Amino acid sequence: MTTYNDQLSDYITRTFVPESEPLRRIRAQTAEHGLPGIELSPEEGQFLHWLVRATGARRVVEIGTLGGYSGSCIALALPNDGRATLHTIEINPDHAAVAQRHFALAGVDDRVTVHVGAAREVLPTLTARGPFDLVFMDADRDSYPDYFTWIAENLRVGGTLAMHNAFANGKVLTDKPTIFHFNRQVAHDPRFTSTIYPAGDGMLIATRRA
Repeated sequence: MTTYNDQLSDYITRTFVPESEPLRRIRAQTAEHGLPGIELSPEEGQFLHWLVRATGARRVVEIGTLGGYSGSCIALALPNDGRATLHTIEINPDHAAVAQRHFALAGVDDRVTVHVGAAREVLPTLTARGPFDLVFMDADRDSYPDYFTWIAENLRVGGTLAMHNAFANGKVLTDKPTIFHFNRQVAHDPRFTSTIYPAGDGMLIATRRA
């Protein structure tokens, strides 16, 4: 029996997500700068933060920076030892500039490198810095199959792929958009063990096993 609903989501947020003041300000300022309101919810951000800590990730790639909220959730979970790094990719230079200021606000700008450009072009330049422990995707969904090819080659065995909006804003079953087919692609790839964490709009999680 499925019991998850908006009320339980709110319960999780109130109980387990004491959003820090910097993160709260980043969410507010992202809206004030006129950026699209498509960043992670606090509940999803906390899950992503937990995932980085639980996997012990040190080398992370993020596709889709936006205002830096998800990147801050990731970077705050990285060891602050001068070697752990988040490489985040944003195609819009104005969004990247806002995110850079927000990383400073969160106190993580020393462990985040913002790459401005199309992910198709930036990802190959990061290959030499891998293999990576975790990749988070949250932009340019039509290109996910292409990104997945790069990820499968550059994610270490035991590494994790996380993807936001696995439910395609609730339309994954009715409209069967790109995400519907991408979810199936990952689910049937023998190199990965995968599932969807059903909070918010769903987060696909896949671990490379071979």
